[in-house]
Amino acid sequence: MEKKVLGIIGGVGPLATMLLGEMIVRRTVASVDQEHVQMVITNNTSIPDRTTYILDRSKKNPVPVMIADGQKLKSIGAEVIAVPCNTAHSFYEEIQKGIGLPVIHMIQETAKKAKLEGAKKVGILATTGTLTASVYQLACRDVGIQPIVPNEETQKLVMSVIYDDVKAGKSVDFSKWQQIIATMTALGCDRIILGCTELSIVNKELKLDEFYIDSLMVLADCAIELCGYETI
Repeated sequence: MEKKVLGIIGGVGPLATMLLGEMIVRRTVASVDQEHVQMVITNNTSIPDRTTYILDRSKKNPVPVMIADGQKLKSIGAEVIAVPCNTAHSFYEEIQKGIGLPVIHMIQETAKKAKLEGAKKVGILATTGTLTASVYQLACRDVGIQPIVPNEETQKLVMSVIYDDVKAGKSVDFSKWQQIIATMTALGCDRIILGCTELSIVNKELKLDEFYIDSLMVLADCAIELCGYETI
């Protein structure tokens, strides 16, 4: 398979962007530098918040900025695009059309992964913007999985972990995480999708087990394979 250059529209958030790059390197079958995926990465932290825009369309639109970053990546050789932000996939069609390159659909690929692993009733932990846009709910139903979303109180805890802990550069509050998972398992979830790339940081920090399906890891594996390389 022909090797392709990967472009990553980053800064959404910054730590998740760096983790994606690391995941791709660690999960690629390679014995020397030259056998790794070629990547070009932006880390544009000025991209407006995606959830804020979904919840209030009077706020600044992140899409034109993301398209501009994608076009920059294209101009320097990117052939496949990855966006390490689940919420941004609410604007997937617009972003892909604006860039004019294949954009990996992290949410659809994560739902497919859950189906492949035999999940039937999946808890969705994501930003309020992602849940409001229903992108995960639709993707799960499309593959025959029942999506379960947190109640209002639990969703506040999820957003606190994402914004007050990870995006703020702090350690994850384990007591908050325990409350979230206790509620979701009580709802009968047989797996949990980490549907926000900040929650991939939680996965790394807390060393979570295989009960969780990490959307950023799914994106990493898809990127490796679509660029013509082999995953470990």
